[in-house]
Amino acid sequence: MNTHVNGEPRVTATDAALDLITEIRQDYPEILFHQSGGCCDGSSPMCYPADDFIIGDHDVKLGEIGGVPVYISGSQFEAWKHTQLIIDVVPGRGGMFSLDNGREKRFLSRSRIFGGGEACTIPRVR
Repeated sequence: MNTHVNGEPRVTATDAALDLITEIRQDYPEILFHQSGGCCDGSSPMCYPADDFIIGDHDVKLGEIGGVPVYISGSQFEAWKHTQLIIDVVPGRGGMFSLDNGREKRFLSRSRIFGGGEACTIPRVR
């Protein structure tokens, strides 16, 4: 899967998110993100130790932020394929099982719709 659309990454992060990633990696060197599709923690980027999360057959790797892979379910990707995911940080508590929990700040997904020329180059995922 192409992790860029017309040169733009499918996923990016704010400086605050990159700082929190660095903080978490001091305790957990190998981590990953999975954009949850709802249920208990709503739709938010969940951060897990890399060896504690099994990537599903239909999950899609959007790219990497700060050297950390970011995945999303295939069905959610189909709904969001025209958007760039921007991982940010806001005050609050992270998801119950997410590594940002207990740090008084949490990851948050923002999005930007790919513009005209970008949208025309979005490849289909099979």
